[in-house]
Amino acid sequence: MGSSLEEASGDLGARGWQTFLWVTLPQVRGALAAGVLLAFALSFDEIVVTTFTAGPAVQTLPIWIFQNLFRPNQAPVVNVVAAVLTILAIIPVWLSQRLAGDSVTSRV
Repeated sequence: MGSSLEEASGDLGARGWQTFLWVTLPQVRGALAAGVLLAFALSFDEIVVTTFTAGPAVQTLPIWIFQNLFRPNQAPVVNVVAAVLTILAIIPVWLSQRLAGDSVTSRV
């Protein structure tokens, strides 16, 4: 990313925070959203890393799901938690697609 836009913003009288909010942030907004979504998705995928780094006293959501996955009386609870997490993961993806303005229907 070149620095010419930031320099132009400074030449036009914008301060540092104004340059960041109006020039830099819109350019990196997509990358930040993609990084957040990727980190959210990978945090549930890496159960082995979570198990080793969390320690025995910490109960995180991926560890709880993995422990209750094979208990027959807890299956409905795990299914509901998985469904809610799926919906919570779909909402930011949908919002980022709407904010980006890249809809599949507009290209067809």
